[in-house]
Formats: sequence, C-alpha cells, structure tokens
Amino acid sequence: MERLLRRYNQYLKLEKGYSGNTLDAYLRDLDKFLSFLSEEHIDPHEVKLEDFHRFSTALIDIGIHPTSLARILAGVHSFYNFMVLSGEMESDPMELLEFPKKPKHLPDVLTVDEIDLIESQIDLSLPEGQRNKAIIETLFSCGLRVSELCNLKMSELYLDEGFIRVEGKGSKQRLVPISDKAVKELRLWFIDRNAIDIKPEYQDFVFISKRKKNISRIMVFHFIKELVEKAGIKKEVSPHTFRHSFATSLLEGGANLRAIQAMLGHESIGTTEIYLHTDASRLRKEILEHHPRNMHP
Repeated sequence: MERLLRRYNQYLKLEKGYSGNTLDAYLRDLDKFLSFLSEEHIDPHEVKLEDFHRFSTALIDIGIHPTSLARILAGVHSFYNFMVLSGEMESDPMELLEFPKKPKHLPDVLTVDEIDLIESQIDLSLPEGQRNKAIIETLFSCGLRVSELCNLKMSELYLDEGFIRVEGKGSKQRLVPISDKAVKELRLWFIDRNAIDIKPEYQDFVFISKRKKNISRIMVFHFIKELVEKAGIKKEVSPHTFRHSFATSLLEGGANLRAIQAMLGHESIGTTEIYLHTDASRLRKEILEHHPRNMHP
C-alpha cells in the first residue's frame, strides 16, 4: 500500500498537476477511507459498493454535511480511478455510487477562531460569566447534546483522569474525553459555583442558573444567541453547532471515525464496541490528539 500511495502521489502531482494544498487534501480524504477499511479489516483492492455506503453513512452519522461528504468521496473516487488506470483493479468499485446532492441549507460549523471570538464577548465580571465560558468549552470539547450538558452531574466528572460520564438518549451512558482547556474553565466556574446556595435537590448538577437549579436548554440557547450577535458572526449558531463543529474538526484533523461516533453517543456504534478495539486511555489520546483545543492551547 505504501508503494501504491507513492505512485498515486506522483500521479496527482505530475499527471494531474495538482498544487501542494490540493494534493494534501486528496491524500487526507483518502486516508479517512483507508483507515475505515483498516478498522473493518477490508483490503482496499477488494472493496465493494456496500463498503462505500457504510463509510458514507458513518460520516453522515457524525454530522458531516453533504458538501464535505461529496468532497471526501470525490477524493476516494480519484484514487480508484488511478487504481483502474494503473492496472491495479479491473473495474471501478465506485461506478454505481450515488454522490450526495447539495441541500438548500447546510448546517454551519464554527472555526476555533470564531469560538474564541464568541467567548471574548462574555463579561466575566457577571455571576454567570465564567459559567457560560465553561459551558461553551464543554460543548466544543466533548460534543455534547444540549440536554446532556444541562443534566451533567458533578458526580459524573473525572477531571483528574480527563473524562466525563454522559447520560445520553435512552439513558445510555458513555465516557467522553475532555480537553485540558475545558477542565480549566470548569475549575474556574466551580469557584463561583461554590458561592451559590444551591437548592438541595440540584446540588449535584454542574451548571446552575440564577434560580439555584440546573440550567435549562432555553437559557443555553438564549445566551449563545446573544454572544453570537455581539461577536458579529452571521452564521446560524445554536448549542448543536458546537457538537457539529466538534465532530467536523476531529474528522478533518484525522481522528478515527469510529472513535468520533462513540464520543457522540450514536447508536450505530456502541461504546462497548469501541472499547473492544481500544482502551479508555488510548481513546482519550485518539480524540485529544486531533482536537483543535489541544492544537491551539
């Protein structure tokens, strides 16, 4: 395979005349597919149409929108065209694959710089300031659903170990790695949180509102909308945008597709299955190595 990839690299550079950036993009997208095949123990020479379907479904499952999916598949298709041209394969296994159509509206994704800009609008002198910053970092670091964030418990945090335990849909629990940046913001929030006289039945919740109970979904939607408007960002941003940005940035950074699915708590791949292939510490390393918060301290 290394020999084949070297030949493919030369083909893109010399015969296609692609620039360095375009060449890198094609090879990155191909690597996503080859890593997927490796996880599935499939030889790239023996790939079938249903394998491309499963790969596409897995990308859609983690929130990759059709434009990015079409680009990735185009990169993979280029490789299989080369395989046929070079005599490595007799026919193109992607010939009958339908590429995704571009929808009228695409979900927005935030860059790390935009997330920093949103956070810079937070007034940390306000009682809720540090809480809101910790919320944004936790959403982006862990890819949580807003309901999971609102129901996150103090007893589910293992910050020294770098994990949180999340209860998702259907009361299914999963361990999620958390970045050092998010841990830092949470610990700063705990200083303010300790000064609140929290109602007894809400004392285990991480994020507390002015009403001394756990924060609501509406409140999270509201303050994020306000911060986005202050930042002058024209994208449609909601708490879910941070989850989508988490998955997209990890995939673009080269993280393992199966690991991303496990972190999002999607039913198509269970936490049990991912732990059959890798232990918790390796899973944390896999995610955090490719998370932009670790690349941009």
